[in-house]
Amino acid sequence: MTPQTASSAPDAQKPQTLPGAEVLMRALDEQGVEVIFGYPGGAVLPIYDALFKQNRIRHVLVRHEQAAVHAAEAYARSTGKVGVVLVTSGPGATNAVTGLLDALMDSIPLVCLSGQVPSSLIGNDAFQEADTTGITRPVTKYNYLVRRPEDLAPAVHEAFTIARSGRPGPVLIDLPKNITVGDAPYVAASQTQMRVAKGTAEPDRDAVKRAVAAMKKARRPLFYTGGGVINAGPEACENLRRLVRLTGFPITCTLMGFGAYPGNDKQYLGMLGMHGMYEANLATHGCDVLIALGSRFDDRVTGRVDAFSPDSFKIHADIDASQINKIILLISRLWVMPGALSK
Repeated sequence: MTPQTASSAPDAQKPQTLPGAEVLMRALDEQGVEVIFGYPGGAVLPIYDALFKQNRIRHVLVRHEQAAVHAAEAYARSTGKVGVVLVTSGPGATNAVTGLLDALMDSIPLVCLSGQVPSSLIGNDAFQEADTTGITRPVTKYNYLVRRPEDLAPAVHEAFTIARSGRPGPVLIDLPKNITVGDAPYVAASQTQMRVAKGTAEPDRDAVKRAVAAMKKARRPLFYTGGGVINAGPEACENLRRLVRLTGFPITCTLMGFGAYPGNDKQYLGMLGMHGMYEANLATHGCDVLIALGSRFDDRVTGRVDAFSPDSFKIHADIDASQINKIILLISRLWVMPGALSK
């Protein structure tokens, strides 16, 4: 082995070092990002420079940061991919809060990249500084403040995993300007150790048996479906249609659940809730078994909780365990089943 080969071997194993903004672009490209919705500002100009130098990711300029988040939501809904937003520090990030809350409530997968003042100025009331992670903590599924260059690429990869896994939602990455200007190592997604909690993979089989038994005995059963079915994908929607037609039960849905079941089918009663159809609400009130799939019993549907479907045995399947017994107390906790309709 020659001296040059021996000395270069350790270097070959080191991560490639690039300007932070280019590391960001490379990580986004690896995550399959095709378009970014954003509005420029001083703290994110290095990111825009890197965006300008490449042709794989397209940028859509908006007129307000809230509009960027809503546009990214529409992109995520229509494509099934994670929407990406780019905003500057201070007012840029705070203008995005409304859209982030909307994405959180509607379970839309987003990654919001916000500029931040240099790390050395954080906490000094610098120009256009805001406590972005503190402000957005209640309106995001998770958020990051990247303080070290080596954390940049892993944070991006992990953010996309969190945004799309389990119950989807928005994730924010706050990027100090010194991180995007200075050099940072690039780490591939396959080499990143994800800190993502694993959900329940399988339902409680005994609970499923009790649910099936209740459905068999039902005289006035009803399916009540929500946006979780849409988020679960085309296969889940098709399995829902097969289940409904196999049982012969009528079905109603929430506004977020539109499209999971054909609106012209004879078993479909229309949307329920305060803005819904009379038939759907009457059926919900009078049913004896209510099968809630991917829905969360929100107040626009239930109205008075004590008067909502008062005599029904309720079955609730949802990927988010926190929704079980949150609003409507079930007779018994039946099951929480991620991908309930795709099993």
